[in-house]
Amino acid sequence: MTRRPTAAAAALAALALASAALLTACGPTAAPADGPDGSQVQQMQQKVDAADSAAAQADENAGQDN
Repeated sequence: MTRRPTAAAAALAALALASAALLTACGPTAAPADGPDGSQVQQMQQKVDAADSAAAQADENAGQDN
């Protein structure tokens, strides 16, 4: 029997991809010499918050399915 990926697994994969993208974008070669400005930091934080929210929702949905 094969297992279907759950919503939680998909959300965790999306969270991992978003985190990797954020870490890559924040690397020393991508940032200006004086560091990211406030709007960049705010945008990154919003993306992290959205990914966290999606993962929490997927966990809740997976719990309801069981």
